[in-house]
Amino acid sequence: MRRNHAPGQRHRQRNPSPSSERRISSAAAFGDAAASTVEPLAPAFVQCLPSLEGQRPGYSHEVNGELLYELCAALVEAGIGTPEIWAECGGDALKFAQDAILHRFGPEIGELLQRNIEYDLEISDMKSDGGAPDSGKLVVSISCGGCGYLKMGPAIAALEKEAEGLGAAFYWTLIQALYRTMRIYDLSDAEVYEENLIEYAESDDEENRDQYEFPEVEKALPECIQASQKHGSDLWRIEYRRLLARHGEGRHGSWIRRLRMMERLSRIKTKVQDPSEYSGNYDGPPLPALLVVFEDHDAVAACFDEESQHMLEVSSEPSVCTVFSPTSVEEFSDAVRVVERFVRFNEELCRLIEEIQSWGEAK
Repeated sequence: MRRNHAPGQRHRQRNPSPSSERRISSAAAFGDAAASTVEPLAPAFVQCLPSLEGQRPGYSHEVNGELLYELCAALVEAGIGTPEIWAECGGDALKFAQDAILHRFGPEIGELLQRNIEYDLEISDMKSDGGAPDSGKLVVSISCGGCGYLKMGPAIAALEKEAEGLGAAFYWTLIQALYRTMRIYDLSDAEVYEENLIEYAESDDEENRDQYEFPEVEKALPECIQASQKHGSDLWRIEYRRLLARHGEGRHGSWIRRLRMMERLSRIKTKVQDPSEYSGNYDGPPLPALLVVFEDHDAVAACFDEESQHMLEVSSEPSVCTVFSPTSVEEFSDAVRVVERFVRFNEELCRLIEEIQSWGEAK
């Protein structure tokens, strides 16, 4: 939300009051008042302007500000915004809208997400084709500032010990749920990077080909994942669901229950917008919010290390965004569902990450 600060805010200079001007000019004209025989008919006026003591030192004007206040009103009517939040924000409408949305989930969830993935929530104007703000729409977006990390190898091995195929079922179900919800970097991205690297090497001069170092992604895969890559049919995915359901109360049932919740959340239909639809002017896709590897410093991690060096060189799209009119009850409700589904999904994901990490440290 762009702000244009009032010109008077930059240079605040107190001008002398008219009464002090009179006193200054009188002293200059008549010399010392104590030596003068001329007396005023009435005492000097003490104050001719209202005092600015305790008043705000500056004010700002919001472009499309009326839409922002409409959003604040909608948040209050929905029970998301409260007078207490408004007081804490000092009457700042933009901060109130952001804090009210975050307050809906509570500080614990906010800290959980920040520990694992750095997300930033932003409320902005929707730009028209010409670049000017659209007078009727706002954009709520969540952007990723740091990539989370999930090491799956030990967890897959533990699940395979509990039941053959359970580790593969867990891994592929998780990957599918993640892809439906957010941008990640995983095995498939590493395979594409390796394929491109091989093509570059083959097209390069023969004397330069020895300089290429290939990650050999396939060798980094657990055996059950290698075997499961041959089964891509819907029937195999149905078997995955049956396996997970049978072991939902087993030794690692907490992981499976969180995964099944993530899968349900990922299937909820929401009106998520493509940033290109509102002239976001982004140069690239969203940054990966999660790196999924099998072991520390494996081939997948190596590919990510190479590719991530260039990810911050362009303006990246947000991880999720929704365009809406705050005056439309339906559009406002849809926007709330988009944000809530994304946050709830990431809550389950971050709790899963921390559970697997704690389990690995306790082994």
